[in-house]
Amino acid sequence: MLSLLAFNTPKKGCSPAPLFELVITDPRNISKIEKRELSPLQLLSFSKRPSAETRTAVRAADYMEATLDIIQRKMSRIHKRSLNATDLLSPEDLDVIARVTGCAAQTALPSCNTIPLVDKYRTISSVCNNNRLGASNTPFTRWLPAQYDDGISIPRSWISAAKYSGFSLPLVREVSNIILHTPNENLPQDNLYSFMMVLFGQWTDHDLTNTPTSPSIRSFNDGIDCSTSCQQAEPCFPVQIPPNDPRFGNTKSCIPFFRSAPACGTAYTGYIFGSPNVRFQINQLTSFIDASMIYGSTDSLANQLRNKTNDFGLLAVNQNYKDDGYDLLPFVNATKNACATRSVVTKDPTVQEVQCFNAGDGRVNENFALTAIHTMFLREHNRIAKIFRKINPQWNGETIYQETRKVVGAFHQIMIFRDYLPLIIGPDAVNTYLSDYTGYNDSVDPSISSVFSTAAFRFAHLTIQPFIFRLDRSYQQHTLYPNVLLHNGFFTPWRIVFEGGIDPIIRGLISMPAKLNRQDKLMHDELRERLFQLTSQVALDLASLNLQRGRDHGLQGYNAWRGFCGLSQPKDEKELGVILNNQTLAKALIRLYGTPNNIDVWIGGIVEPFVPNGRVGPLFACIIGSQFQRIRNGDRFWWENTGIFTDSQKSALRNVSLHRIICDNTGVQAVPPSVFRYFPYNDNYTSCSDIPKFDFSAWKETTIGNYFFCLLHYYCLQIVMGIVISRY
Repeated sequence: MLSLLAFNTPKKGCSPAPLFELVITDPRNISKIEKRELSPLQLLSFSKRPSAETRTAVRAADYMEATLDIIQRKMSRIHKRSLNATDLLSPEDLDVIARVTGCAAQTALPSCNTIPLVDKYRTISSVCNNNRLGASNTPFTRWLPAQYDDGISIPRSWISAAKYSGFSLPLVREVSNIILHTPNENLPQDNLYSFMMVLFGQWTDHDLTNTPTSPSIRSFNDGIDCSTSCQQAEPCFPVQIPPNDPRFGNTKSCIPFFRSAPACGTAYTGYIFGSPNVRFQINQLTSFIDASMIYGSTDSLANQLRNKTNDFGLLAVNQNYKDDGYDLLPFVNATKNACATRSVVTKDPTVQEVQCFNAGDGRVNENFALTAIHTMFLREHNRIAKIFRKINPQWNGETIYQETRKVVGAFHQIMIFRDYLPLIIGPDAVNTYLSDYTGYNDSVDPSISSVFSTAAFRFAHLTIQPFIFRLDRSYQQHTLYPNVLLHNGFFTPWRIVFEGGIDPIIRGLISMPAKLNRQDKLMHDELRERLFQLTSQVALDLASLNLQRGRDHGLQGYNAWRGFCGLSQPKDEKELGVILNNQTLAKALIRLYGTPNNIDVWIGGIVEPFVPNGRVGPLFACIIGSQFQRIRNGDRFWWENTGIFTDSQKSALRNVSLHRIICDNTGVQAVPPSVFRYFPYNDNYTSCSDIPKFDFSAWKETTIGNYFFCLLHYYCLQIVMGIVISRY
């Protein structure tokens, strides 16, 4: 039966080619890189480019799904009737297809017996932490059944005439235009929280979630180029433009959009387990708070990021540039440069370009404020590693690296739970979901849920300022390096290399306010109309992408998720208006969706009034709180779990602060009372010299241990000397 594959040789030019590889390998795109003409879609793809291990995973699922589809089409034509791909395939045939495409390997369970120190240090991929759950390159989980039109894979609104509770779904761009549109000017400012809180949220998200899109730039059967065509054919799911669009008018039909790649064993690749099942997407990161954005989520990337010139446990740093004596991130090793944006932005073709920075997460270059935080924590790792080498000279480089990584991961767990989450979900949700830790529970699934990654934790998109602020030592706008509009800050590592380093950026983050998420001022035009726009190419719309991604991932509507959280489910416009405390907004939503049941969960969640002392509504407080509860309770290496740290180490860890990390790794000399709360610069700022330094003495090995280390070296020296003397 497998010989049938020979009847359907793909058309010339229709073979699948990963967009993230085409960005830097296709001759046309190489020319575009050299001419600085990469499109926003190509820049987004480059930012989210997967690791080699992830590419293998997404290709396997793509190849198997395409193979089964080819067989189904061929058999249906031969037999003149509709057939499933497996109607004429034996289990042995399916097994062969699974092995040849690579899906069989992706669904195999790992062996933990051969991994060194698997009970002492978490693996880079977090495999064998909680069985296989939560490891990188495994599926997101679902807390509610997926809503796909065929029950398996086809997203809501794929068929434009489809009805849901009696109504068609609106175009996502129409929702963006009507509900979210906000000019850059006169934005509401958050008088409680700083811009650092926003970037720290993005930093945290990049430790937990990254969804690879389908690796095929063209549809298998029709050869449609998803990056240019507005036709709908797997994996193309373009964002359709409504008539008389404020930006596009009637000149453009769509914004390109690729579906997220399915995980092997899900959707139609589920035939390898006997029958198709609902489509799941892949999380290429670990689901744990383990600082993977610093260290990577695969062994190959982790090794690439380490300093191999010595045995000191350090991370690699930039060999070409410094930042006022401080280290910078290393550059990627690439023949072509997708970050060569300086000449485009400055309109000066003679300027020097630099490569993209390299880090544990590929989105490091997405905006240079995020790059600054990456840089700061690279320095923090190396600072701690040097301290450990000094207090424990008997440690080898691997021990120094692992112990430092373990501490930096604990720092993040503490700061996220103690300092960040309470400001977002409020004290009531903290008490409900994140109260006292009771220990590791191996029955808890720590995997990131689709609704968290695709909807709830995207709340912060509404709090991003349209500028990246840069301030001088007096916390005034920098005369040499002024504030930068966000669309001029995408993929611009050169701004850190040539424009004052990270200090002005860090000062701007900790002393300037976040944008306030308000129902009448939701998402400004830097994100809706200029996302990843460096040239005249058509920019993306973040709001539309979020809504389309929710449908792609099969998320149920607003009311279903309200029910999941035990919240009331509005039946009509009036009840929705009460929940939102805004009848005008409720009316606009019902005009678009027809019923509260149909409202996309992301838009429904972001327009809810805040919970007391929080920055999300009750729905997202529930989802975010639930997710972090599972992350903590299902992590065998959680910092508070028995045996991970000693009591004295735990006591020391509780003193970690982002203040001290900033002071230790930048030239910033004064910080506000809280770096997440908004405090304009004044005399209340604390000098770094007055902030206690972190005490690492609890990590110094005992005198007895050092004694035996020295004794061993003494006897080894005596033996060597004896051999030498006996020979001469």
